[in-house]
Amino acid sequence: MAGFETLLDRIVDDMSNRDEASPTPPEASVVPALPKSVSEAFTRGLLGRCPSCGKAKMFPRLLKPVDRCPLCGQDWTAQQADDFPAYVAIIVTGHILAPVIIFMINETAFSMWTNLLIIIIMALALIAALLQPAKGAIIALQWWLGLNGFKKPPRPGAALLSDTGQDR
Repeated sequence: MAGFETLLDRIVDDMSNRDEASPTPPEASVVPALPKSVSEAFTRGLLGRCPSCGKAKMFPRLLKPVDRCPLCGQDWTAQQADDFPAYVAIIVTGHILAPVIIFMINETAFSMWTNLLIIIIMALALIAALLQPAKGAIIALQWWLGLNGFKKPPRPGAALLSDTGQDR
């Protein structure tokens, strides 16, 4: 047991030395950097990051968001994106593919079946690539606007207005 105690002492000493050498205070790493605008929250969600802190991954699996952010502790169980991300992905895919389809039919000499195969493969790839970013962005918008059980996050300008006594 003596060997274990000395190993434990070394680990504790190393951890205390590491804390003393750390230039940032522990409070700074705990407090999340909230987004300043809806577009910043939207972009964080679009990139698959937590809209609240912008650092942690929002999706450990393909389309299943985390229940709680491991860094800032934001609860994401209230999200109800449902089918809306799929609708967004389909609409964006249609707008991207429409000119491509028109070009392929008018300007290429491919057979109808070759055109159809290329279009179906491109459509499936685009929809698959857009589903997760669309879901992240929609969850971020729900959170920012305080929809579906989310509390609205504090707005950066709200503290300044209350301090000066001005209403807008």
